Amino acid sequence: MSAFAQHAGEYLRLRRALGHELADAARLLPRFVAYLGATGASAITIEAALAWAQLPDAGTGSSVWARRMTVARGFARYMSGIDPATEVPPLGLVTFRKHWRPPFIYSEADVKILIAAVPQLVPTPFRAATFQTMIGLLAATGMRVGEVIALGCGDIDWAEGVLVVRNSKFGKSREVPLHPTTVQALASYARFRDRHVPRSASPAFFISAKGTPVIYADFGGSRPATPTGTCRPPPNCSSWPPPGWKRPRG
Repeated sequence: MSAFAQHAGEYLRLRRALGHELADAARLLPRFVAYLGATGASAITIEAALAWAQLPDAGTGSSVWARRMTVARGFARYMSGIDPATEVPPLGLVTFRKHWRPPFIYSEADVKILIAAVPQLVPTPFRAATFQTMIGLLAATGMRVGEVIALGCGDIDWAEGVLVVRNSKFGKSREVPLHPTTVQALASYARFRDRHVPRSASPAFFISAKGTPVIYADFGGSRPATPTGTCRPPPNCSSWPPPGWKRPRG
């Protein structure tokens, strides 16, 4: 193992211990280390980092060059405390302008139409009820779709009106307070679910007719039209709760 490879492993372990996921670094840093070894570099230089980041196997219009430079710069900053010959690439040396799709904020009318349209798009009564309840929970709490899908039967405190989102973004968990009408709607769905699938082997709160957890692509694949007739993205968080669903105050 080269010295660069050893330091790279230590760097990744340190960053992970600090809570970073390092998806790009874990994949790209070994390639940067291999490039340094192949070129005979004894220290990280701006020239070497730039040459690796701009290798022609990725197009200039993609974000690959900028992601490579971010990884190289992070490792160079770490190495600068070990090897004084290290050169840290400056910020802005390789840039990429990311084009964000403008978010669509659901209005109260959009949410009403969305929930009302579910039985038309999902003819199976049990699936329709499941999706309607999931949309209501999204609107009432601002939870992410993945968090609603991952909700377990044991994650709801019915007496206190609180649910627990476990191991969400960055591996963190949090409690979400529920309005009494939201608790009532969830309890109504739970009774309906238990009548239709009495012996589910899944601990998930929202399940399919076969007793398996809801699939993300299945839930997000339906896109009902809004009052304007345009097709809108599936909900992640609505700006208004639908009828019978209220956000808790305070």
